[in-house]
Amino acid sequence: MYIQHKKISIRILMVMIIAVGFVSCRNYKELTKVPQPDTKDLVRDAVENDADTTSLDIIPWRTYFPDAKLQTLIAEGLDRSYNMKVAMTRIQQAEAGLYMSKSAFLPSVAAAARVDHTRVSSGSRGTDVFGYTSNLNSLGLTASWEADLWGKLNSQTRSKYAAYLNTLEYKKLIQTTLISSIAGSYYSLMALDEQLRTTNETIVLLQKSTETLQALKDAGQITAAGVEQSKALLYSTQLSVFDLESRIRQQENAICVLIGRAPGAIERGSINDQKIPATMNGNVSVRTLANRPDVKQAELSLQSAYALTDAAKAAFYPSLSISTLSVGYAAGGFSKFFSPASLAAEIIAGITQPVFSKGQLKGNLKITKAQQDEALLTFSNTLLVAGQEVSDILYSYKSLVNKNEWRDRQVESLTKSVDYTQELLKAGEANYTEVLTAQQNLLSAQLSKVNDKLDQLTQSVSLYKALGGGVQ
Repeated sequence: MYIQHKKISIRILMVMIIAVGFVSCRNYKELTKVPQPDTKDLVRDAVENDADTTSLDIIPWRTYFPDAKLQTLIAEGLDRSYNMKVAMTRIQQAEAGLYMSKSAFLPSVAAAARVDHTRVSSGSRGTDVFGYTSNLNSLGLTASWEADLWGKLNSQTRSKYAAYLNTLEYKKLIQTTLISSIAGSYYSLMALDEQLRTTNETIVLLQKSTETLQALKDAGQITAAGVEQSKALLYSTQLSVFDLESRIRQQENAICVLIGRAPGAIERGSINDQKIPATMNGNVSVRTLANRPDVKQAELSLQSAYALTDAAKAAFYPSLSISTLSVGYAAGGFSKFFSPASLAAEIIAGITQPVFSKGQLKGNLKITKAQQDEALLTFSNTLLVAGQEVSDILYSYKSLVNKNEWRDRQVESLTKSVDYTQELLKAGEANYTEVLTAQQNLLSAQLSKVNDKLDQLTQSVSLYKALGGGVQ
């Protein structure tokens, strides 16, 4: 009768364990819904519609940056950049952490061999003090397992899953940043090329101007001071060529490092052939900010903090665990050790309720709640900074576009001014100072026009990055 009741008790215990196991198998991928910060007016002068720049996050970078030479550099950078490789290692680390966390739902199983040899006193007054001996040899499998009754393990796994997703967003952030850096450096390199070309053209004009002044000086129409002033301007302009060539070489080397290549030459096009993406239309919805990798990272960190808080709360409740579950052979000797008569099984299960933990559980809960509040504040601030970046970029771009017409007029007027002053100088109605000033102003305006185009391209790159970019 005792054996029958024991068998029934074991069966009931096994049924309970299986039932608890099913309860424990919650979906860790269902992340906690977290509070969403107020996003009203987050992007200044934003236009709320469906046909806005939200499509940036799904526009492939090859579409956004159509220059074939730039595409080649970006593709090489994505394949060889050390920053991208570091991001991949972080993903692998997070995957390992998630795997370990998921494994906590499964029992720990190990092969165990044990030899118990016991000697105790027989209680007699003889010389043999340890008169009683006992031997027990065992070999088999042993396992232990904790049931996730209150979702503690599941919450910890959800935290690890959020951390894993966070590394995926980190990879996207690194990729978007890398693409933006390569594109921005490429545009800067072409701008330096254009500045060098403009400077060399100006040098040719200054040489002709110096020859003209020398002829006027030989004719007695101007003094030698005018010739020397013209030569000084020519020499100053020629000196700037060396600085530009040095900057071009440094920019080439910087791009090589970005793409994981040894320093060398960079094949590129002309800045005048670059087109501003049509997506720079200024119609940006707040919804677009949710596509930024850093915003997603902040939200995932908040979800991880909520999951850890849930795990800290669950630690206050009872835990059901199987401390020992073993199956194998056990016998006092080895002669018939592997016979059916030596089969043995043991199960030890129990429920543990924390009563006094020296304040550790309460302290841990306070810490996780504080970390949860910190994560929420960080999430809110990340969104706020994102809104500021997009607002600044859009307004700066509009201002740059508005400058185009006036810059063209300035260059046109200064070009005419150089022609007119040279004619007046030959006619004796202007002095050499006016000619030199007009030439200096024209060169400055032409270089500023190149910078205007570079600034517009740079703002398009910044918007690409600020809105999350297309990582396909």
